[in-house]
Amino acid sequence: MSDPDPAAVKQFLSELRDYNKEKRRTAVMKLGMVGGDQAILALIMAVKNNNEDLIVRGRAALMLGKLGDPRAVDPLIQALHAPGHQTPLYAAQALGKLGDRRAIQPLLNIAMNSNDKVREAALDSLKRLGYEDENEPGSDESLETEPTPEL
Repeated sequence: MSDPDPAAVKQFLSELRDYNKEKRRTAVMKLGMVGGDQAILALIMAVKNNNEDLIVRGRAALMLGKLGDPRAVDPLIQALHAPGHQTPLYAAQALGKLGDRRAIQPLLNIAMNSNDKVREAALDSLKRLGYEDENEPGSDESLETEPTPEL
């Protein structure tokens, strides 16, 4: 893959700082398509920014999964707890693509406590990471914490 055009990256970075959230939403997708070090760092900052538009954060997580840079693992683990559904969903998917086993425990936690789509993404990523459990998170057996005492 060739290096991205510096002028294009500069333009996309400028758009990512724009007041207009639609421009920022498009900018994260463009940065994910061109790649490169500056794009990865900007996408990491976007996914970590608690004040950013939720769609921008979700798309940043999606693009970080596409780019596959290991520097994104910790920010994506943090993004599993972002508000809304899109950011945690794309963060869970991206963590599976990155292949870093540090994501196993956070993905297990999310699989136990999330809505269906996020749970499904977490379970899929766990499989991609090589995690196999007879009682998958979310199944009735794995949710039991203690056996029920006999009366």
